[in-house]
Amino acid sequence: MDRVVDLDEAAAVLAERAVAWRSAGLEVGRTTWRDAEASWPQPLESDRGLVRDPDSLGVLVSGPAEAELSVVLFRGGWADVDFVADPDDAGCLPASAIASATDFGVRLDQWVARVFGGPGGVQGLSSGSRRT
Repeated sequence: MDRVVDLDEAAAVLAERAVAWRSAGLEVGRTTWRDAEASWPQPLESDRGLVRDPDSLGVLVSGPAEAELSVVLFRGGWADVDFVADPDDAGCLPASAIASATDFGVRLDQWVARVFGGPGGVQGLSSGSRRT
């Protein structure tokens, strides 16, 4: 897998945003790492020190009314992004061609605003709308 995104840099971007998300009332789960060198099935580790060659970084963010956002970023420049904003609004969000940790941060902001922000959402996250 090509190394498009530095996952350690992306983890730092994620950690910065997690502070604001927690302040806004969201729960931010532990960051998980997957090691490309580990035997299949590759376990997820929450301790970065146990991962020699990271190929993915994940996090689960939870909010009011059982809303959730699950993001797994792969070093190849794409992410698996699944969400439940409410019982009638759930699915996957597009997440390809992520060029850098900075780009990942911009997209994180958009995904969090989509799931938790907007009218009736968590205050202080974004001025964006929940519905796109």
